[in-house]
Amino acid sequence: MTNDTTSGRGPRTRGMGAAALRGLALALVSLPGSVLCFVLSLVSIALIPIGVGIVTTPWVLTGVRAFADWRRVLAAEWGGVRIPPAYRPLPKDANPWTRTFGMLGDPATWRDLRWLPVDMTAGFVTALLPAALLLYPLEGFAIAAGLWRVLPDGYWYGFVPVTGPASALGAGALALVLVFFAHFFTAPLLQAHFRLTKAVLGSGQGELAERVRVLTETRRDAVDTSAAELRRIERDLHDGAQARLVAMGMDLGTVEMLLDKDPERARQLLAQARRSSADALAELRDLVRGIHPPVLAERGLGDAVRALALRLPVATEVNVELPGRAEAPVESAAYFAVSEVLTNAVKHADAERIWIDLHHLDDGAGMLRVTVTDNGKGGAVIGAGSGLSGVERRLGTFDGVLAVSSPVGGPTMVTMEIPCALS
Repeated sequence: MTNDTTSGRGPRTRGMGAAALRGLALALVSLPGSVLCFVLSLVSIALIPIGVGIVTTPWVLTGVRAFADWRRVLAAEWGGVRIPPAYRPLPKDANPWTRTFGMLGDPATWRDLRWLPVDMTAGFVTALLPAALLLYPLEGFAIAAGLWRVLPDGYWYGFVPVTGPASALGAGALALVLVFFAHFFTAPLLQAHFRLTKAVLGSGQGELAERVRVLTETRRDAVDTSAAELRRIERDLHDGAQARLVAMGMDLGTVEMLLDKDPERARQLLAQARRSSADALAELRDLVRGIHPPVLAERGLGDAVRALALRLPVATEVNVELPGRAEAPVESAAYFAVSEVLTNAVKHADAERIWIDLHHLDDGAGMLRVTVTDNGKGGAVIGAGSGLSGVERRLGTFDGVLAVSSPVGGPTMVTMEIPCALS
């Protein structure tokens, strides 16, 4: 009985400490981050009439979206609160005018801008409360332990005036009461911060209609992507394997004619045909791997990502915690999303090491979360020609979320989430 009680207190105590540290980190980030994003947004939008804002606003609003997406990821990871982004996709290669007014015409943009002042005020307070509720009692204990001797006259700890040993013990008793309340209310206070974030940043009453609209647009993107993929496959077959097979057939026809007349030439053509057949087989295998890798179908997402990491020229560490398998379309979307992110990291990040983490959150609906981190130069932005926009559209087809944290100088962390259940 004693062991069970102790083991129950341990996780709660650790959860209390984790909630306090996370709340403190959020408070330190939310205030300067929200103020900076809000001020830059106001200045950039105000400069639209003179033309400067036409160029700057898409970049500023993209940064605001990245900041909001990062907070969505933290809300899901630290608080179990899911906040769908529901941004409208922008046309590829859109000019600054189209991007500016396309983003300003998106209701999700204005939700982001309304959220920023809330985050820098009420959000800051609700994030700081868990840390304050846990750290403030430390001062009371220090006062009771003897700090009261160096405190100035008229010092108050809470509602206790500290004037001598008796009042110092009263401060310690108050600190003990605060620790008792912190034991039960620190984690719920952090949860309240994330629920406040969802109340302002979420799509509210029009959530269903918004999700239908976003899913309709992402399905259209998926259809367009599938059509483009089919055209690519046809082109690769026509220009690659098919051309080699045709050439091999012609070589074999020539061999038939030369077999009696010029056996040496016939042997050379047979060797050439054998090489062409090997090249055609290799191209067909690469083509099949690009459509749906056999290792993905046979052994699942974890082993497929491990196989993908082995082919990278950068040292890569893969951590997989998947107790089962998702549906084949979800696995395929996650695999190719990871592949695109890794390609970006290898090509553009100048990274020396990459870490991949795959795990599944069993919180009722279930969530597949994939995090790709590299120690490169950073600066990755969704919609900046990095291929991340395509990843976002691919995940959006499954109601997934993409968040990118990539300050200049690195590191870069790309987090992908797809709602799914494992079998």
